[in-house]
Amino acid sequence: MTARRFLPYFGIALVVVYCLAPFYWMVVSAFRRPEDQFDNSPLPTRWSVENFTAVFAPDVGFERALLNSLVVAGTTTVLTLLVGTCTSYALARLRFRGKNLVLAVVIATSMFPTISLIVPLLKLFTNIGWINTYQSMILPSLSFALPLAVWNLTVFFRQLPFELEQAAMVDGCTRGQAFRRIIIPLAAPGVFTTAIITFICAWNEFIIALSMVNRTEMQTATVAISKFTGAYGFDQPFGTQMAAGVIVTVPLVVVVLIFQRRIIAGLTAGGVK
Repeated sequence: MTARRFLPYFGIALVVVYCLAPFYWMVVSAFRRPEDQFDNSPLPTRWSVENFTAVFAPDVGFERALLNSLVVAGTTTVLTLLVGTCTSYALARLRFRGKNLVLAVVIATSMFPTISLIVPLLKLFTNIGWINTYQSMILPSLSFALPLAVWNLTVFFRQLPFELEQAAMVDGCTRGQAFRRIIIPLAAPGVFTTAIITFICAWNEFIIALSMVNRTEMQTATVAISKFTGAYGFDQPFGTQMAAGVIVTVPLVVVVLIFQRRIIAGLTAGGVK
C-alpha cells in the first residue's frame, strides 16, 4: 500500500528530472570558465561569468538580436490574438453553412511541415522585396500560430453561456459591444493562455528566421546563437552558446511560473461542460 501511494509521486519526480536535466546542464555550463567547458562535474569547479560577458561583447550584436526576437514574437502574438479571437468567436457563436469544414481546414493548415514551405516563401518574398524584413518573419509565424489559436479559443468560446450575450443585448448592447464588454473579459484565461503559447512559439522559431534573413542586424536571437564563433578558426563556443541559451530561456520560464494558474485555467476551461 505504501509503495502504491508513493508511486505517482515517483513518476512525477522522474518526469520533472527528465525535463529539467537539459536546462540544468545548460545553466551549469554557462557558468563554467571557457577552459572548463568539457568538465563533467555536476557543478562548476570555479564559477565564472566570462561566457555571459562574451555574449554581450560589442562585436556580437546580441542585444539587437534580442530586440528583433521581441519585435517578431510580440507582433505575431498581437496579430494572432486580434485575428484569432474574432475568428474563433464567429466559429463558436454564429451559425452558417460549412462551419465544421472551416474548422477542419484551419486545423489542417497546421499540419504542413515548416521546412516544406520555406522554398516557396523564399521565392515569394524575394520577388516582392521582403527579404531581410520583419514581415518576412512575422507573417509565416502568424500563419503557423493562427490554427492553434483559433482551435483553442473556439473551444473556449463554446463553453461560455449564450445567455450572457442575450442579457447584454436586452440591456441595449449590440452584438459587438456584448463581445467586447462581456465575452472578452470572461474569456481572459483562454486568451492569455493562447498569447503565452503563441509568444513562446514565435520567440523560439528558427527555420523561418534563418531562411528569410541574411543580414546580421536583422537576425533573431535563435539565429544569432547558432552563428556564434569561437576565438580561433573552427572553435565551437559551447560556453557562449549556453550562456545565450540561458538568457533567452529564463524570461520565458519566469513568465510561465508567474502565470501558471492562468495558463492551466485556460487549457482546462473547455474540458467540462
